[in-house]
Amino acid sequence: MRWQAKHDRDAFKEIWLLFDNEHGRFPLYPGESVWIEYAYTVGDDKWGNWFQRAVRLPTEQLEVQLVFPAALNPVVWGTETSMTAEAAPLRTPPVRHDDGEQRAFTWITTTPALHARYRLEWRFRARSEHKTDQGEFS
Repeated sequence: MRWQAKHDRDAFKEIWLLFDNEHGRFPLYPGESVWIEYAYTVGDDKWGNWFQRAVRLPTEQLEVQLVFPAALNPVVWGTETSMTAEAAPLRTPPVRHDDGEQRAFTWITTTPALHARYRLEWRFRARSEHKTDQGEFS
């Protein structure tokens, strides 16, 4: 499937799936369903400590998995924002899975509302983080 970068900035990237490829188009019609799975890796020098996903099409299930080095001792939490409500904590927390040197967090929701935005954030407890507004490390 081809994709198009709608916004490509250092601090924000938005990718749209085009439902076509070199062989033609394959639209998704009302009443039809498809499983879309994708993954990507971003170095911490290119991205902040968050991931956000907007729901623009009717969706039965949305699953997000974040994988970090366990040595960083990561913690993950999230918020949900809709067109009619401010950010609120996710209704279900991300579930943590440790696997050797990796720590994965999986978050799943079923039938997310159209135009909802889900934001997962994380912090590495084993890494000092500079507080720019106070000139200190935490």
